[in-house]
Amino acid sequence: MKTNIYKFLAGACLSSLLVTTAGCIEETFPTEVATEDQLAGSDKATAALLWAMPGVLNQISTIDDSYHWDWGYGSIMHIRDVMTEDMAVASSGYDWYQSWEQNLYQAESNIYPQFIWNYYWQAVLTTNKLIGALDEETASEAQMGYLAAAHAFRAMFYLDMARMFEFLPNKKTSAPNVEHLTVPIVDENTTEQDARNNPRATREEMAAFILADLQFAEENIGKLEETANTLPHLAAVYGLKARYYMWLEEYGNAQTYARQAIDESKMAPMTEDQCLNTSSGFNNISCWIWGSQMVSEDNAVQTGLLNWCSWMSNETSFGYSGQAPYIQIGKSLYDRLSDTDFRKKMWKAPDGGMLDGETEFLTSASFGDFGDRLPEYASVKFRPAEGNPDDYTVGAATAYPLMRVEEMYFIEMEAAAQQGNAQAQTMLTDFMQQYRDPEYVINASGDELIDEIVFQKRIELWGEGLTFFDVKRLDMSVTRGYEGTNFTDAARFNTNGRPAWMNICIVQTEKNNNAALIGFENPDPSGTEELWIDPSED
Repeated sequence: MKTNIYKFLAGACLSSLLVTTAGCIEETFPTEVATEDQLAGSDKATAALLWAMPGVLNQISTIDDSYHWDWGYGSIMHIRDVMTEDMAVASSGYDWYQSWEQNLYQAESNIYPQFIWNYYWQAVLTTNKLIGALDEETASEAQMGYLAAAHAFRAMFYLDMARMFEFLPNKKTSAPNVEHLTVPIVDENTTEQDARNNPRATREEMAAFILADLQFAEENIGKLEETANTLPHLAAVYGLKARYYMWLEEYGNAQTYARQAIDESKMAPMTEDQCLNTSSGFNNISCWIWGSQMVSEDNAVQTGLLNWCSWMSNETSFGYSGQAPYIQIGKSLYDRLSDTDFRKKMWKAPDGGMLDGETEFLTSASFGDFGDRLPEYASVKFRPAEGNPDDYTVGAATAYPLMRVEEMYFIEMEAAAQQGNAQAQTMLTDFMQQYRDPEYVINASGDELIDEIVFQKRIELWGEGLTFFDVKRLDMSVTRGYEGTNFTDAARFNTNGRPAWMNICIVQTEKNNNAALIGFENPDPSGTEELWIDPSED
């Protein structure tokens, strides 16, 4: 077993640190004009910028290598998940995500929102560099394909930011002057002077900007010759459009583009063997519309710690989750899921439960059978690459999903239900019986049907960083405090509607450089919710 896991510093000491890194303004406007002119004349040179975009997904040390949540896009996905009621994390001195789980230190001056902010703007920078380097009028056919991919990546990043930073009403904080404001728009033409007085875009302004990127991508992505799933192709662009229209609650368009993504992908939902396979379960990029793939030479893999597998696979001897901050499904979700649904085997069943003994676990040379080590409800969804729990150069060289065809099925269903389409129930039943639970039956309509569709989507996409967006969009409550809960004492919040903490704060360092943000801040959500106390422990 690797021994270089650093003990988590005392929560209050680390969590209250103020960040000292620069804001995004200094990093996001194009400056190297000569270099860009050279790049424009070379397909090979612009290809390097193309591959920088999937590379930035696994960039480590955006802020500092001493923070072990600083490992790229997968970490942002994990942050979103621990802000919901779907992912419980076992209490541990190794849990670097406890501030997000416990709604602590989320103000504009704290390092936790700073990481989110810095990561996204550095990611946007990679797209702006490619887009700014090429002229559509003179670009080659290959370069137009690269441009399309860059616009798709940029749309994904901005769509994430819009939904994370947009202020939506909640019961704990009030800020009517910033309602539906998102983030400033920085593109390939933004100058330093522009950036220093760049207000938060309204939802409508941001929507127009993202749509323009998606339209360009849709029209030109067919020119992208590279076929790797680490790059977006037409199905992924349609999928981004489906997500985009769900955000805007334009459900007719969302349904249309979800179906187009399904048809274009020519993919079937993952089978039971693909989902539960101990060597390739949820680490095989060929099963998905779009994903991220790491290789053993990647810096993130070489750390053994700062990567997807370390934090998302409980079955490793080298990673963090295998050391006790085990990731678990929330008990209430698990209990609601039918025992005849094979997906329930992706988590360890309670002792004596109907599925006790039905899940196959990996065996480690250091730890032995993980089935003996893991607590109830612990995840085995994300297996280390090749089912190798001990060699981080193999096990951490894994893939994780950015978009799966299953998400598109659930968007299509919910969008239909939101429009009152009576076929939505049939769509759900057909999907579940064919792909997940042959005994599935549902008789619901209206809000009850929407709730069931969203529940099944949460199960399907557990751990993939997407539930956050549905909770925020639908004004859903987060309920972690109840009898038998597996959430730690300090994370047992029961909100009334969407949590205030889902309106991420724009950081002080950005405001210091951008005067237009002064007076247009999201309120600090830290500590706004009261903890649920188990009556039996009074």
